[in-house]
Amino acid sequence: MNPAERALREELIETCRGMNRLGINKGTSGNVSVRCGDGLLVSPTGIAYDALTAEKIVFMRWDGSYDGPILPSSEWRFHRDILAARPDLNAVVHTHSVHATTLAIMGRSIPAIHYMIAGAGGPTIRCAPYATFGTAELADAVLKAMEGRRACLLAHHGVIAAHVSMARALALAGTVEELAHQYLMCLPHGEPPVLSDAEIAVVLEKFRTYGQQPKSATGGMAA
Repeated sequence: MNPAERALREELIETCRGMNRLGINKGTSGNVSVRCGDGLLVSPTGIAYDALTAEKIVFMRWDGSYDGPILPSSEWRFHRDILAARPDLNAVVHTHSVHATTLAIMGRSIPAIHYMIAGAGGPTIRCAPYATFGTAELADAVLKAMEGRRACLLAHHGVIAAHVSMARALALAGTVEELAHQYLMCLPHGEPPVLSDAEIAVVLEKFRTYGQQPKSATGGMAA
């Protein structure tokens, strides 16, 4: 195992533990994956996060094969399929966070109640229709719900968030949970007003340059 791969494995373990520290997952119900070489690394099934070591993280090839006695997450199909279909994404986080899963049980997508929804890539966070966990049918439904998006809900199941890194995927999973909580708090007062698609497009563009930017050679901010 080369140092770069070991570092990814250690970061994956920390991301799994981070889900529980943030309160967006309990036990081993969630799972994490990250692109690695000619395949992906994925958390194993049924092993407590505190017991994980770098050697227990499963390397999986794109054809779904893997080596060794440790089984990958039962949800490996949608992890593999998202990363195979979306070169813009490098990591996937799956949780059963309470508020987002409540909306998923109701089969509700999250509308643009807050501009932070743009972090998921568009004006909605769709809810994929129900399919049994771990199946190709669920993976297919996820890919459709994720078109043009970095997150979706899974009916009667939970949440998926994906991004360019595990840190950003984990942060997005937290944002989805916050948006779901806000939406649920609004619903007793009626369906809330939403921001327009045009405004979300503006926010998406602003997000492209959000945060610290490198300085140009002339001393100003880079474009």
